[in-house]
Amino acid sequence: MLIARRHKNVIDEFVAAEDSAPENNNRYGRPTRIFMPNVIARWPWPRRINPNYAVVGKEATAWMTSFRAFSPKAQDAFNRCDFNLLASLAYPTASKEHVRAGCDVMHVFFTLDEYSDRSSPSDVRKQKEVILDALRNPHIPRPKGEWIGGEMARQFWELTIQNATVVSQKRFIQYMDEYLDGVVQEAIDKKDRHILDIKSYIDARRRTSGVKPSFSIIELGLDIPDEVMSHPTIQEMILAAGDMVAFANDIFSYNVEQLRGDDLHNIITCVMNEHHTDVNGAMLWVEDFLLEIGEKFHAALAALPQWEEPLNSQVKEFCHGLGHWVRALDDWSFESERYFGNKGLEIKEDRWMSLLPKKSAGVTEIGPVHVDSSLL
Repeated sequence: MLIARRHKNVIDEFVAAEDSAPENNNRYGRPTRIFMPNVIARWPWPRRINPNYAVVGKEATAWMTSFRAFSPKAQDAFNRCDFNLLASLAYPTASKEHVRAGCDVMHVFFTLDEYSDRSSPSDVRKQKEVILDALRNPHIPRPKGEWIGGEMARQFWELTIQNATVVSQKRFIQYMDEYLDGVVQEAIDKKDRHILDIKSYIDARRRTSGVKPSFSIIELGLDIPDEVMSHPTIQEMILAAGDMVAFANDIFSYNVEQLRGDDLHNIITCVMNEHHTDVNGAMLWVEDFLLEIGEKFHAALAALPQWEEPLNSQVKEFCHGLGHWVRALDDWSFESERYFGNKGLEIKEDRWMSLLPKKSAGVTEIGPVHVDSSLL
């Protein structure tokens, strides 16, 4: 059974259909079909893509592949995720140089994600130290034999800072430090097989999602001082947009994560555990949660103060960039092969997919694997 939704506008037809459709459940009551909520159906920022996507994407893919971070099979799966598409959707108005920075940092993030998922907490801590040292010393090549993520981060940052304001550089390093701290703690929780309560997980996910350093790419060409960026209204928008991205990503990634036994750090698992519900009950809980977050974002945007020009225009550009990021995550999740193989657009239309059968043993090879669309 689905847990009661927190809003009054319960979709009675949906609940009735779920309860009366035996094909959606197996003999033990575990759902075999997963509902994909649409939390941005009324999101006012439309899909937009950076006009430099094709050219910059090709360059960024060649750069990332040159590091040979994965086996050929895993690299092919990584490329099918098309992180260049994510960056080009997330930064649709950015210059060629800045969207290239977006592509490269997505490759850094998701490479770290693949390695940290297969590493011990002590190794993840070393990965954090390597990346931070590389970012703080971008003109010094990394030592031979070091984990490849360090040289990848160094080259990304050495190129990026050529076209980045000083204040945006400072904030990016600060946000990366916070993000990497969260990744280390995530590795500890996974090692201990610890499922966090919902509140604790929300706090943790706000660090591990990497949204704040991702958002700082929006401001590479902007010069917004700390006293303005720290304004409560702007901080409310950053928090709300970050939650929209992070927890929507949990919705989209849950199926492949539970397939691989890597779903402990996911809000769907936390809600199922805390509220004693099934996956669809958790999906509805997160849908309600994100709809409320979306309302907070719009309220903060409406309350945004005015500053003198050109600062006011820069603040608006940054805030609308947050709106583009929320839309981008949704579009990319269905258009790439990261979570749904080649069935993404079909699932986006139907909002249902099959629960993938759990593998008997965890995935040990570092790197993503192809999603078998025939099972969805």
